[in-house]
Amino acid sequence: MSALRADDVYERYVKPLPTAERLRLLALLAGEVATHTDDYASHPKLDIMDLRGLGKDLWEGVDIPEYIERLRSEWDEGR
Repeated sequence: MSALRADDVYERYVKPLPTAERLRLLALLAGEVATHTDDYASHPKLDIMDLRGLGKDLWEGVDIPEYIERLRSEWDEGR
């Protein structure tokens, strides 16, 4: 079963409706979208800076220049 696309739904089901029914459908859709917009707005905003320091323990004891050189060597071998 293929997913419904908005264009297909419009052409097959919405376009043939009388204007009054299309307006009713539009009002229903607008109400639905407004409801979900309110839900989204109520979630706290995320800040990329909250990730600062996350995973720093993974790099403890790693010699970064040596690590980078090893990666470069692996890339050169792959060419």
